[in-house]
This record gives sequence, structure tokens and C-alpha cells, in this order.
Amino acid sequence: MAGWNTHDIPDQSGRVAVVTGANSGLGYVTARELARKGARVVLACRSEARGEAARDRMVAEVPDGDVELRRLDLGDLASVREFAETCPYDRLDLLVNNAGVMALPYGTTVDGFETQFGVNHLGHFALTGLLLPTLLGTSGARVVTVSSPVHAMADIDVRDLNSELRYRRWIAYARSKTANLLFTHELARRLAAQGTADVVAAAAHPGYADTDLQTAGPRMAGRRAGVWLMRIGNRVFAQSADAGALPTLYAATAPGVRPDSFTGPSFAGWRGSPAPSWRAPWTLDDRAGERLWEESERLTGVAYDALKG
Repeated sequence: MAGWNTHDIPDQSGRVAVVTGANSGLGYVTARELARKGARVVLACRSEARGEAARDRMVAEVPDGDVELRRLDLGDLASVREFAETCPYDRLDLLVNNAGVMALPYGTTVDGFETQFGVNHLGHFALTGLLLPTLLGTSGARVVTVSSPVHAMADIDVRDLNSELRYRRWIAYARSKTANLLFTHELARRLAAQGTADVVAAAAHPGYADTDLQTAGPRMAGRRAGVWLMRIGNRVFAQSADAGALPTLYAATAPGVRPDSFTGPSFAGWRGSPAPSWRAPWTLDDRAGERLWEESERLTGVAYDALKG
């Protein structure tokens, strides 16, 4: 794993990959590098205009890439269902649950969920469940969900998943990233129990990478000083989006990636080549994973029937 980079990505020819939030940042880099290695890549983006601009840019960078744009709004379960139902491929080798929002002012999704929990976790939970039959029918498929070291700030509160009792933007973000890891843990556990370990559920995080994610929250809140501070922090401390995407690409493509593994940057989880990453013990709690799973099925209406005996 030491020194692993995009040159080490195996040939992806004949494989189909869906990358959420592929119009910018880590998602764009992940999709571009998969396309560069020969995968057919579906850019799953909320904004068609930004998605089209990203597709055009990607085609210019990878002229022989096989890239398709499809609209997906993770904050709208009807959009998630439409995306899954109209996905034309009879195989799906890789689902990268990358899209996310961070430390936003309080808001709700179309379906009434707190935005960070709704987009970062519930949208991806529903998407994965709806695409699961195709994933299960594809030998060697992987589901890679992008979390964050910030998950260590807070465990989930299953009694208040939508932060209705008290909203603190960074705690809500941390809970959503804990949910990403608990989802990965429980999905891996259920796949193993079903005897379908050929499908690998893994997680990754970018450390501190320079993307637009950091400035979105303060910009929406009208906090100019916050935007300025985040930009300075990105410039001084962050690694590039290209470097930040390496753990995701490793989890998605490297041989021997283990179920429920968590890959991040090697240097203190901050920057560097991909390496196994520390995770909070509550993200490995079977009972917590079961409770989150049950609530997620109830809230989204998406049941993972393929994993039920």
C-alpha cells in the first residue's frame, strides 16, 4: 500500500462504475481516473449543468473515456428511485457513494430529513439498496462509501437521527459520517451472513483535501469570514483533490481490499498515500449497525430484500 498511486489502478476495461457527486472535487477525480483505466463511468450528479460541464472537462482530459451523465439528487428519494430504475446496465462493478454536504445551516431534504443525515447517509443507503440486485449479480462488485475522520466527533443518536432535539452543524456532520461507517459495517456483515462475500463493502476518507466542501456551509450561512478561513486552511494545510481521492480509488480497485476496511491517508490520517485508517469503536458496534439499518429502511422505504433469508 505504501506509495500507491493512480498508476497502480488495475485495468478497468469492461467494468461499470457509478460515482455520486462526480461533478467536482474527490468525485470528479475518482470518476476521471476510473475512466482513464477503461471503466464505463456514470457521473451521478444533482445539477445537470454542473454535471455537463464536468463531463465535457473529463472527456477533454480522457478523450477515449466512456463517460455518461445521469441526474441524481440524494436529497430526494424519488430522484434516487428514478435513477436506480432507469439505470440501463445489467452489471454494476463499482458503486462509489462519494457525494456529501458538510456543516450546513439547518435544513431538510425534499422528504423532510435533516439535510446532512438525509444526503450523506439516507440517500446513499437507498441508492445502494435499490442497486443491490445488480451488484449481487456482478462478480467482484464493490460498494465504497466515503466517510471522514470527523466521524470521531460524535456517535449517532438513534432517538434523534434528524437532529430535531438540538442541531449543531458539526455534530450533525460527524453523525452522518459515523452513519456512513456503520452502514458499511452492517452491509459487510449482512453480505457475509448471506454468503455473498464476493461483493465487498468498504469505506474510505480523504483526510484533509482541498475541495469546495469546506466553504459550502459558511457560504450558505452568509459567514464571509468562515469562507475566508476555510480557503486559507485549504491553501496552507490541505492536500489536493487528486491526492485526497487516492484512498477511495484504492478501496475501489486494489486487489485484496477487505470487507468493512477503512482506508485513508497514511500520515496521521491527514495526507499521504493510502493506508488503513483508525475508526471510532462505535462504528464497529453490531447492535448500533442493526438499529441504524432498521431505521434507515423505515425512513427510506427501501428494504434490502436480497439480503433477507
